[in-house]
Amino acid sequence: MTRTPRHITTPERRARLALRHRLAPGTRAETPEAVAASLVALHGTDPATVYLAVGARLADSSTTVPETARALYEDRTLLRMHGMRHTVFVFPAELTAVVHASTGLAVAARERAALLKDMAKAGAPDAAWLKEVEGSLLTALARRGQATAAELAVDEPRLREQFVYAAGKNYEGVHTVSTRLLKVLGVEGKVVRGRPLGGWTSSQLRWAVAPEHPELDVVEAQSTLLHHWLAACGPATEADLKWWTGWRVTDVRRALTTIGAEPVTLDEGPGYVAAGDLAPLSGPAEPWAALLPALDPTAMGWQGRDWYLAPELRPALFDGSGNVGPTVWWDGRVVGGWAQRPDGEIVWRILDREGVGREAETAIGAAAERLRGWVGTTRVTPRFRTPVERELAG
Repeated sequence: MTRTPRHITTPERRARLALRHRLAPGTRAETPEAVAASLVALHGTDPATVYLAVGARLADSSTTVPETARALYEDRTLLRMHGMRHTVFVFPAELTAVVHASTGLAVAARERAALLKDMAKAGAPDAAWLKEVEGSLLTALARRGQATAAELAVDEPRLREQFVYAAGKNYEGVHTVSTRLLKVLGVEGKVVRGRPLGGWTSSQLRWAVAPEHPELDVVEAQSTLLHHWLAACGPATEADLKWWTGWRVTDVRRALTTIGAEPVTLDEGPGYVAAGDLAPLSGPAEPWAALLPALDPTAMGWQGRDWYLAPELRPALFDGSGNVGPTVWWDGRVVGGWAQRPDGEIVWRILDREGVGREAETAIGAAAERLRGWVGTTRVTPRFRTPVERELAG
């Protein structure tokens, strides 16, 4: 007899989000490692996002900067590397082998082939030359510990070689071997991002040799990653899973079967939760407010976002490429945006007044003060700016 899938309502989805993403009172984490484990991955394209996402979820936000730096650069329990959708994320160290096998290998092969093809078109040296330069680069990097591309070029001058990309096209440009090769090595899991040249918001990062990790079976790794994500973010639709992983739909379906994912129904249609995760979940004891950064993993967690973000808010809160800006949350949904002014003040605006009364505004104001308390005088400007953030920042 076929069992009727359980229906998970939008309010229950919001309750799961609040508790599992450590946003509700009483759920905040003690360490950045615990935050990352709860979310599976922190978006790392904008270095400030990592710290702001952690700070929003730590029990003691005053420790955000030193503790996140410790995890990233001293203990290396968190690693910044290429992951899903050819995007840079910060992962718990124990997941790096899983991510590399499940999403990195196929992308890496394409990236190296593309580099060799572009170099050949430009009349640049061949694959043997590039392999020799790669070996020299990795040797120099191991000797230095961490280094910038410019520092590595002192040890291996061939890294300064340039070649024309897309000659004759309107997007023609000149690429440097160091830039393209380091990108390929990052996707291949041979190097990772290291300490920034400046403060915690700096986008200028050193490179380091990647820690050794076991080579995993691709199918097994995909199943493991999908299980982690469904446990943190389920329920989700097949479209959500395909979008977040960047895999083919056949890979998603195979992994769902392998992990025994449970089918459910959602307001927007069929979905899945991790095996054993069908029990109803009680919501937080009280409403909650949060100020989450641009590219936060909760705001960017699903392709279908109508259950927590009204479609009419998207033009104000997203840029033209689909990157979300800083968002204001009240009790499980996005209700506005925020920004930091040049003097450090955190300002916010409610864009959706439904259910947002005095209690909500008081809680949002307190979240803004909490944020300013640990950010201090550091100026934070999102890499991908959105209409509301630009307007509020002044």
